Amino acid sequence: QVQLVESGGGLVQAGESLKLSCAAAVSIFSLDSMAWYRQAPGKQRDLVASITSLGHTHYADSLKGRFTISRDIDKNTIDLQMNNLEPEDTGVYYCNVYHPYRGTSWGRGTQVTVSS
Repeated sequence: QVQLVESGGGLVQAGESLKLSCAAAVSIFSLDSMAWYRQAPGKQRDLVASITSLGHTHYADSLKGRFTISRDIDKNTIDLQMNNLEPEDTGVYYCNVYHPYRGTSWGRGTQVTVSS
């Protein structure tokens, strides 16, 4: 597996922004795919956004235009910029990657709480 550490979560008010980062223990260029998931209280874990090794991105339909997934080459992180946050965005956000030899890995998550 690949060790992943998420950071950047916190408590914000509706309309504010947060940037989450996921630091990987291997070069992000060795990863086939990278993604952010979130799990709201009492709900299943759902895909937020993903990015492939070629830079192709995919977003949950409900989040298009507010969230942006990217890779930071210098910091070797997978980032999620979240703008205009809503209370419904509250949850634990998890980083997920797929390495061709090590398989799928998950981070421990970072809490995002959006107050109205």
